[in-house]
Parts: sequence; structure tokens; C-alpha cells
Amino acid sequence: MSATADHAEERTNPAARLGFQPGQVVQEIGYDDDVDQELRESIEEITGTELVDEEYGDVADAVVLWFRDEDGDLTDALVDAITMIDEGAPVWLLTPKTGREGYVEPSEIGEASKTAGLSQTKSFNAAKDWTGSRLVTPKGAPNKR
Repeated sequence: MSATADHAEERTNPAARLGFQPGQVVQEIGYDDDVDQELRESIEEITGTELVDEEYGDVADAVVLWFRDEDGDLTDALVDAITMIDEGAPVWLLTPKTGREGYVEPSEIGEASKTAGLSQTKSFNAAKDWTGSRLVTPKGAPNKR
């Protein structure tokens, strides 16, 4: 595929913008009826594999965590999310956009991420109703498994 085709795919496939790669195993946590199906399908299209759920028993290459304010403690959810990924692997935290039901304050995301031992590397418009934060374990950090 040419560089031009790669850039075109990044514009049309949201998962390509997020850096998902063919062959990656992506664990999905927090699935419910309100998630963005187009984003889910685009992740599966790029990786060539179906998303695996919370019951997946092996190490994943990335985690997609759908989280709403009423889902409980965000720090706990993030700690759980990083137990089955390698150091440096991303956690894509997806929360409802401002004004949507279940909205999570950016300050809460920042505090919970820091407490869970994660660094926020970027925020992005993930889908129509969802905003995203890319979180990673710092290099050299102890694995919490």
C-alpha cells in the first residue's frame, strides 16, 4: 500500500488513526448498547481479528475501555485493564462526550490515570458520542500482573 493510500485509510477508518495494526489482539472492556459500533468494526477490520472480552485469558496488545460515570471507580477499571497487557501497550479509554449521559470529567480521567500508574499521551475525538484518551504504562514501570 502506498503512503497516499495509508493516509486515505487513516481519514476513513477511525481505528487506523488510533494506530491499530493487523494481527493485534484488542481486549474490549465495558461493552454496552451505547458503544460506537462503527469504531468497533473498524478496529476489527484493521486488526483482522474480533475484539476479545473481559474473559480473555491471555495477554492482549491493547485495551479499549468504554467507561461511563455510572460505571464505578475509574481507577479500579484502569488497574483491571492493564493487568492483561504488556508494558507500553495502550489503553484506549473511551468516555461519553461533554453533555452526554455518563460524561466523565477530564480531571477525573487525569487523576485516575495517574493513580493507576498510566500516562495520558493524547486525547482525541473517537466517535460521534465518544471522546478518547490514549493511556500507557511508563517505560520501565513495574508490571501490575
